[in-house]
Amino acid sequence: MIKTDFSGCRPFVGPQTYDAALRRAHESFEILEGGTGAGHDFLGWNYLPSQIGRKELNEYLSVVEAWVALEVEVVVVIGIGGSYLGAKAAIEALNHSFSDLIGSAGGPVVVFAGQNLSEEYLAELTDLLKVRSCATVVISKSGTTTEPAVAFRVVRDLLLRKYGREGARERIVAITDARKGALKALADREGYRAFVIPDNIGGRYSVLTPVGLLPIALAGYDIDELVRGARDMQRLCAKNHDDNPAIQYAAMRNALYESGKDIELLASFHPRLRSFAEWWKQLFGESEGKQGKGIFPASVLYTTDLHSMGQYVQQGRRNLFETVIAVEKSRRELLIERDADDLDGLNYLAGQSVEHCNRMAAAGTRFAHVDGGVPNMQITIRQVDEYSLGQLFYFFEKACGISAYMLGVNPFDQPGVEDYKQNMFALLGKPGYEEQGAKLQTRLAEEE
Repeated sequence: MIKTDFSGCRPFVGPQTYDAALRRAHESFEILEGGTGAGHDFLGWNYLPSQIGRKELNEYLSVVEAWVALEVEVVVVIGIGGSYLGAKAAIEALNHSFSDLIGSAGGPVVVFAGQNLSEEYLAELTDLLKVRSCATVVISKSGTTTEPAVAFRVVRDLLLRKYGREGARERIVAITDARKGALKALADREGYRAFVIPDNIGGRYSVLTPVGLLPIALAGYDIDELVRGARDMQRLCAKNHDDNPAIQYAAMRNALYESGKDIELLASFHPRLRSFAEWWKQLFGESEGKQGKGIFPASVLYTTDLHSMGQYVQQGRRNLFETVIAVEKSRRELLIERDADDLDGLNYLAGQSVEHCNRMAAAGTRFAHVDGGVPNMQITIRQVDEYSLGQLFYFFEKACGISAYMLGVNPFDQPGVEDYKQNMFALLGKPGYEEQGAKLQTRLAEEE
């Protein structure tokens, strides 16, 4: 199971301050578990791991088998926000770092679209799909969110031209609403295989639904182990006691926030966790950033960013704290050899593993940052594997729900996201937005 270490926060948060935050965390836990808080209609994720059955997992694996039979080489996962970040986080964490060059570890290459409106990105994606056997998983409750809708239209048109209507039908899977929406209607009309996004689970909490599990399975990874890790973490975080790691983490980060630390850096010394940090940023950013409140979630990758952001972290404004995801065991071992000339002066490391150097860098960084005024929390996993990722996903979801209720905000809505969408629709000339569009076009002309 994951381990938590808050010793790097003790110089900054006194016992009374932490105890007060811990009491509020327990109260917020009860609100979350009791379903009495704002957004309580979106708590389906809370008990989800224990509800995922063998039949459901087999349905995802049957898509894998069908596409293996079709010799699919590239799967395009189309979605934005929570509709792709969890899958990308897991796949990137589990992939060989150079899988694009030496091949994937047991499944097709999974690429992503619908997460931006870059013309060049989409055009270059079509270059790939024209020369590789391909299929797509499109993820959208409504089917009308602009970014994924544009990407799906482009990809679907290519599949229709390349494989015909019958062939395309075999290569398109929709993950969407159970009853309504444009994508649901299209899937029903065309006979696409479809999976349901539960009504009571929002996008950023959806990694353990088909939204995340199907793409992860298609990439060749063990979704049984992922779910097992989440299930074990659900049991660990189910009780309202001081040893609950989700309660501890929520309490400490809010105690730090109240002391003026309003930026949280999620840090890791493992490059394969880069996209996990992107998933984490959306989880906490959309859940907490409301009503002028919230800890700003940012991320750094060490030791890389110690040579860019390290100066600021060490000596910049003292309004930030670090949460470090540490890894006990590397999946590979690479020893540093002795060199006869020793021109680089590294013979003192001869016989040591590179991971030993990485751990000492992590320890040295923790000491330096704490001494420099940066509180440090550490979340340790056994290894970067499916089981540990399942634990991390659920742990942070649970802690986020508790933490947001501690702030007094709804963890499950995102009203501010709609503002840019409305402006974009108006500027693009979507019917019904004519008046707003005229005003924004005037502002745009004035800027030019």
